Amino acid sequence: MRATSSTLDNNRIKLVVEVDEVDMSAALDAAAATLAQQVTVKGFRKGKVPKQVLIANIGGPAVLRSEAIRESLPDFYARAISETMIDPIGQPDVTITAGEEEGVLVFEADVEVRPEVSLSGYQSLRVTIPSPVVGDDEIEAQINRFRETDAVLEDVERPIITGDLVNMDIRAEQPGSDAEPLEMSDFMYTVGSGSIAPEVDELILGLRAGEELTVTANAGAGTNVVYTMRLKQVKERILPDLTDEWVEENTEWPTVDEMRDAVLAQMSKMKVVEAQMSQRDAMLVALGDLVADDVVPEVLVDAETNDRMHDLGHRLAQQKMNLEQFLQATGQTPDQLLAAVRADAHRAVKIDLALRALVKAEGLEPTPEVVEEELVKTAESMSVPADTLRDNLYQTGRVVAFQAEVAKVKANEWLSENVTFVDHLGVVIDRELLRADQSTDLDA
Repeated sequence: MRATSSTLDNNRIKLVVEVDEVDMSAALDAAAATLAQQVTVKGFRKGKVPKQVLIANIGGPAVLRSEAIRESLPDFYARAISETMIDPIGQPDVTITAGEEEGVLVFEADVEVRPEVSLSGYQSLRVTIPSPVVGDDEIEAQINRFRETDAVLEDVERPIITGDLVNMDIRAEQPGSDAEPLEMSDFMYTVGSGSIAPEVDELILGLRAGEELTVTANAGAGTNVVYTMRLKQVKERILPDLTDEWVEENTEWPTVDEMRDAVLAQMSKMKVVEAQMSQRDAMLVALGDLVADDVVPEVLVDAETNDRMHDLGHRLAQQKMNLEQFLQATGQTPDQLLAAVRADAHRAVKIDLALRALVKAEGLEPTPEVVEEELVKTAESMSVPADTLRDNLYQTGRVVAFQAEVAKVKANEWLSENVTFVDHLGVVIDRELLRADQSTDLDA
């Protein structure tokens, strides 16, 4: 078999494939074997019908050739992809131009291929992740959580501040609804907790016991809830003095300094792990954002969306849940779910295109030796011989796809070493902190 390719407009490629006598003969034998299992010929068992007898009973050599072409054309096309090393992303438009009845089979395939996008700004990419550095305020907040277990509550007459406990009578009603209002007496609310609505925490500050507060809050789905609160009593948490004596009596540490050092050490490990866990996703999203939306092929987004919906259905089946139950549990409509999945798929396609562009821009294409090494590793992980995997990739037209996955690993490594990681304030993060292995210490 021989295949050649030529470039058309709009990210399309035309393949011209010539199937020689050897390959066509194998295709005819395969088609005959398949038909022999399907056709009943008097005096012969299924599968044991001689080829010439079979041909006579199905209408002649032309019928067998037509069936062989129909069955084998997808395989010929896949092998042509491997021969020409193109990267198709859609279904081909195939036209047989010669050999449909006899002689060398020739067909053309017009197919859309993955676009090569331009990528600018990746050299100076700044990626925001959680800071791995523990701030003094975070240490004090953690220590105060220990102190709160021994806190006492005292009535106060001053204006309400964040952290106060407010005893209130509260009424919640939805305007225009026939539902009965919800009323609770002596409801204890911690200011700043957000357990009623964010608007409450903002508007209650500065009020005093004896006053009333009415807040209209967005309840989602285009509805509002009106909360009416009568503030009856305000209490302040009085924390115990932080002394060596209190620490020794109420914690596992003997002194305040040792407690603070231990809290710092543990929080540092957790913060580094948090930063490391967000590092990869954050840098990939930032890289993908460099790709313009209008260059993303819809066919790729459609395929990725379908794959994700299929995976979701499989996971739900494993949990013995159907899609309707999932929608009810998550409060989504089918359209909302599909829109969310498609948005994620669109982002994933942009990241894929960006990684491939980075490979080209930085010359990160893997050598044949590296590809072969990864192929052997992959075959071992699948418990199949390397030759079997290699042949399968060629026969199914996935040689380019496999090489791209190997290249994208190198692109990920390049990103990890070259992007600038910053915290939410824009402060550059020491890369050595992100390389530290915290797993052993955390387990201990």
